[in-house]
Amino acid sequence: MSRALTLILFLACLCGEVAVADVIDAGPAGFSLAHEVTVEAARAEVWRAAIVDVGLWWSSDHTISGDARNMRIEAKPQGCFCEALGLHAGVVHLTVTFVNPQVLLRLSGGLGPLGLMGVNGNMLWEFGDGESGTTVRFSYIVGGYRPGGLEELAGPVDSVIGEALLRLKAHIETGDANNANLTGTE
Repeated sequence: MSRALTLILFLACLCGEVAVADVIDAGPAGFSLAHEVTVEAARAEVWRAAIVDVGLWWSSDHTISGDARNMRIEAKPQGCFCEALGLHAGVVHLTVTFVNPQVLLRLSGGLGPLGLMGVNGNMLWEFGDGESGTTVRFSYIVGGYRPGGLEELAGPVDSVIGEALLRLKAHIETGDANNANLTGTE
């Protein structure tokens, strides 16, 4: 088993229970997934928390440094979803390719260990008005080459994305991302 796959599977195991998997499609050449929640807050507040507070809701278990406070998002074209690793050290997890504030953030690249493989992905964070707050949808489409195919990575990556969205919701609604209901039931 490759080192990158081992890391993905290990990170997925750390998640514990997560939202019901929303893998839309998976095959040897790639996969697509999506998760959506309603957050009981105004869209401007949800957008701000998603972008500015990423280090407060992203899980430290899904970082290289082990500390989510090292994460940041520059919400501008060619901006960085990056992690600081020390003086003059860091990693670009994804690159911002489209921004429509409070509506859509599009990021491209291989998140986490996917960045070590011959793959690319497009991730969308969509924000809309719902009946009881703001709907937030995270979707991610990944394609490319990896020896043995990409299909078996769909579930672990789906778990990470689903957990991230539930942690964002908990951060906004309770002030503590660790209060996330990772069972997917509200």
